[in-house]
Amino acid sequence: MKIVVTGGLGFIGSHTVVELQNEGFEVIAIDNLSNSSIDVLEGIQKITGKKPVFENIDLRDKAAVQNFFKKYNDISGIIHFAASKAVGESVENPLLYYENNINSLVYLLQEMANLPEANFIFSSSCTVYGQAEKMPITEDASVQPANSPYGNTKQIGEEIINDVAKVTNIKAVSLRYFNPIGAHSSAEIGELPLGVPQNLVPFITQTAFGLRKELSVFGNDYPTPDGTCIRDYIHVVDLAKAHVVALQRLLKKQNVEKVEIFNLGTGKGSSVLEVIHAFEKISGKKLPYKIVDRRSGDIIIAYANTDKANKVLGWKAELSLEQALASAWKWEQKIRS
Repeated sequence: MKIVVTGGLGFIGSHTVVELQNEGFEVIAIDNLSNSSIDVLEGIQKITGKKPVFENIDLRDKAAVQNFFKKYNDISGIIHFAASKAVGESVENPLLYYENNINSLVYLLQEMANLPEANFIFSSSCTVYGQAEKMPITEDASVQPANSPYGNTKQIGEEIINDVAKVTNIKAVSLRYFNPIGAHSSAEIGELPLGVPQNLVPFITQTAFGLRKELSVFGNDYPTPDGTCIRDYIHVVDLAKAHVVALQRLLKKQNVEKVEIFNLGTGKGSSVLEVIHAFEKISGKKLPYKIVDRRSGDIIIAYANTDKANKVLGWKAELSLEQALASAWKWEQKIRS
């Protein structure tokens, strides 16, 4: 079965390509290399023994998307990661996020609607919940007004998929994940942000390696036990495996609704300072950090109730925060050596 992975050389996309190939799927990876590297293909090949088919396409180019589907007309499913994903950047440049995240989704769905088998996995986010009123967050929690244009693109994306599924043969699963971290245990692929990292863990590992002078902690006056934001950090390999399980559910026609939604997390919240101290423990490195002003668009606390994914998908996060941090540190050291 041919499966398309958009953003297939990105952080989560590349790990999902590995898990798909491990399960015997034939993968076509689409990426425009705006936030990834062609070298990732070599890493995937080293892990799985097989290089996926690669197409360098910008999904904002409607004609290029149409040509891709003319070339590959026997696709069994699409896993859609390709999107801009930094909360802070989306606040500063909202039009970039609306163009990239919405247009690419629309162009994909327009072509998918013509396929005999239209199975779609959408990379959504816990940001759709905004600041949820109750913890842990269940899939039934109300979708709050978005705190950032990035979050809004995920809400709009889910609405578009729902509307399209009602009138086409498209079946979809939206996976709302919390905070992916870590790297493959082989250290052949991992998170590779271009420029200054927007996420906590690569900033931690780059600071530990000496590439950054110090780590910025955005606010220590939140209403949490230590004053810093709390998130649910999930190992990227656990996350990747969930995408394969969700895809297999659609392929086997086990879905009970045209569009299904699942939270993906560990069910445990960790504060920014807890993550820093956990990293110091596993690495033996003391991290220099300073408290700076809160960041626009950040919420206080978010961690998942994963009961639905555990019961319905039969999936559960298995790797710990410490294991994720250790793998991220191993990856950082490898790419800098």
